Amino acid sequence: MTIKVFGHMAPDTDSTGAPLVWAWYLSEIRGTPAEAKLLGEPNTEAAFVLTRWGLDKPEIIGGVAAGEQVVIVDTNNPAELPEGINDADILEIIDHHKLVGGIETKGPINITVRPVACTVTVMNDLMGDAAAKMPEAIKGAMLSCILSDTLEFRSPTTTEVDKALAEKLAGELGVNIPAYAAEMFAAKSDVSAFSDAELIRMDSKKYEVGGKNFRVSVLETTAPDIPLSRKDSLMESFKSVAAEDGVDEVLLFVVDILKEEATLLVPNQTVKTVAEKSFGATVDGDTVVLPGIMSRKKQIIPALTL
Repeated sequence: MTIKVFGHMAPDTDSTGAPLVWAWYLSEIRGTPAEAKLLGEPNTEAAFVLTRWGLDKPEIIGGVAAGEQVVIVDTNNPAELPEGINDADILEIIDHHKLVGGIETKGPINITVRPVACTVTVMNDLMGDAAAKMPEAIKGAMLSCILSDTLEFRSPTTTEVDKALAEKLAGELGVNIPAYAAEMFAAKSDVSAFSDAELIRMDSKKYEVGGKNFRVSVLETTAPDIPLSRKDSLMESFKSVAAEDGVDEVLLFVVDILKEEATLLVPNQTVKTVAEKSFGATVDGDTVVLPGIMSRKKQIIPALTL
């Protein structure tokens, strides 16, 4: 049986690259057949990375069958995984997010969750000496994942381990990190082809705050004017997205990678209250700039309150 390796729904660069990295390791080093899969279309940055390194886009799957062998990477949240995930035979979980709970396994498994910025940083350590055998394309995917998750080391989630690994990989690949990261972020910023609902769901997670369910969405970009020019239609779409996804409110943060700040769209009194109580912001109008806010995991989610 071939093991399926996948990350979370709405795959970003880490949830696209990490399955490729680990599937290579399982197949080529451990001798256990494995294939990377995706739980949706990769975002524009992840699609650029696949093309840049000559990697085939993994198959997009809609679910997993009972008893199917799987490895979960870059998440441990059942809400971000296929329905029936607990009926699959989960062999391993590799992640860098907080433990959510709710996943059940058939027996004891290896679970590795470490406080670093990127899943592939954990994987590199787990590989040990075998990491030196990675082909160029897999190294390229690994480098791309780290630069994406750390926003080229700007994110407060960045650790020295992430940075050292990225610099090592870049040196081996002959890649100039600032130039390559700029290409990646330009690809991420090209969102013109996406509908409002697609933009809202592109990089988002569900969280419960003060008895209300929120979809917390982040758009990381070097061209914030592009999504912000659509703020009226985006905020109008919040209503239908919330209804379809079974949440009370949508919080959309447009993160300006270069200025290192986020702009929160404020469509109503509830979101205004969230902005004021969570970030000490003064809201005047339908947007508010939050200086220094870059990371949903480390700065946004822990601060949310009503």
